[in-house]
Amino acid sequence: MTRKNFVKLLYTSFLFLYFLVGCSHKIVDPSENGEAIKNLTIFFINDQHGQIDNFAKIKHIVDEEKLKTNVIVACSGDIFSGNPVVDFHDQKGYPMIDMMNQVGFDISVLGNHEFDYGEEILKQRIEQANFKWVCANVSTENTKITQPKAYETITVGNVSVSFLGLLETNGKKGAVIPSTHPWRIENFTFQNHENIVSNYSTVKKDENADLYIALTHLGTGTDYELARNHSFFDMVIGGHSHQEINETINQIPVYQSGSNLNKLGKIVIEIKNKKIISKNFELINLNQDLPEDETVKKNINAYNNNSDLTKVIAIATVNHNTSATGCFITHAFVEKLDLDLSFQNPGGVRAGIEKGEVTAKEIYSVTPFNNQMVVYYLTVGQVKQFLKNSQDAFYYSGLEILQNGNNIVIKRNNNTLADDEIIKMGTQDYIAALYEEILPAEKTILPENDASTLITYLTEINNVIDFENCYQYFKYN
Repeated sequence: MTRKNFVKLLYTSFLFLYFLVGCSHKIVDPSENGEAIKNLTIFFINDQHGQIDNFAKIKHIVDEEKLKTNVIVACSGDIFSGNPVVDFHDQKGYPMIDMMNQVGFDISVLGNHEFDYGEEILKQRIEQANFKWVCANVSTENTKITQPKAYETITVGNVSVSFLGLLETNGKKGAVIPSTHPWRIENFTFQNHENIVSNYSTVKKDENADLYIALTHLGTGTDYELARNHSFFDMVIGGHSHQEINETINQIPVYQSGSNLNKLGKIVIEIKNKKIISKNFELINLNQDLPEDETVKKNINAYNNNSDLTKVIAIATVNHNTSATGCFITHAFVEKLDLDLSFQNPGGVRAGIEKGEVTAKEIYSVTPFNNQMVVYYLTVGQVKQFLKNSQDAFYYSGLEILQNGNNIVIKRNNNTLADDEIIKMGTQDYIAALYEEILPAEKTILPENDASTLITYLTEINNVIDFENCYQYFKYN
């Protein structure tokens, strides 16, 4: 080889190596393509209302996913009220928080039914929890409860997610409170979420978070408005309306998982440069045959093994929907308390009654809120004013209530009652509290609650439930 050819070969080799090194450097240099892709799976539930039976399946699902990727487990509120095993445990609500701890929940927003047990028990359940609580529009300053943070940032692996908690406040006309017993939240202060949410527009930047999620208990329509009006959120995970939601509003995904622990929401996300570049949403049906964590299953069985709840106390001749069940409830109140008239709010009837044997557990499930019975002596005219001014609907029994034009007519045995006639009316203290401005101040609060009144009626007066064709419902229009 000549010297000239050798120099040419050397030069060509140098150029080849130069471009080879340059190309390989370009492939691994992160400055060209930005941050690497991050992976996250979020599992969530909402509106479980005391149902615990499917937590053993959730535990298995969550643990399997943690072997593959980063996982956060969240709850959108309404943890309590709906299962006597939880609601009437010696420590009210304890089994539910115990199950959530065992599954490994990371965070929950306060739902309106978290306040149903009252301030002291809510304090105990918050302190029992191993997970974070968030709620931006509640103040516990005048209570013994530690103020929950407006938002919390959860970091798992290389992913950080900030969750802002928001609670509905539509519990009473003319007041800013959640939908719970007004007398049980007298020491709390609430704000409408729309008045404060903009105060948290910079949380993602302030926390240097990869994602910013609104964890809400507001209801579907309000979640849509939240996404439509506040583009600084990356996602809304909601509750309160018991729906299965998978929508995108203003390029922001909005999710709900249904209710009563029937389904588990699963969101698989890829994140790059603090933006979602791909997402996949799945609702896992927990009522199908799925593997279960044996330890959690054993603990659930122990909670469910309560002979006081499984005792048969009545027979239902047919399946009763909630309207027919409302008839039964109000009829039982009239008979047991010797009333002329009784009222039940439809929202307080949380389940129907199935045909066949009826247990104490079923009755507690129908009326789970531990409301005390209240008796009033008032005139027929006062009853009419109550129905007009409340502008709400009620199941009722004892008398016949009709609307004739703008007038309300109340009858007994087809005879119209005069406005000055005094009657004995009974209801629960939830209704007494909700409408205390339009009901007389003078009343008698009875020692037993609504569920106990129904159980006593069934065990002492009539153990047959047969209200198939009964529909006693009134709303002034």
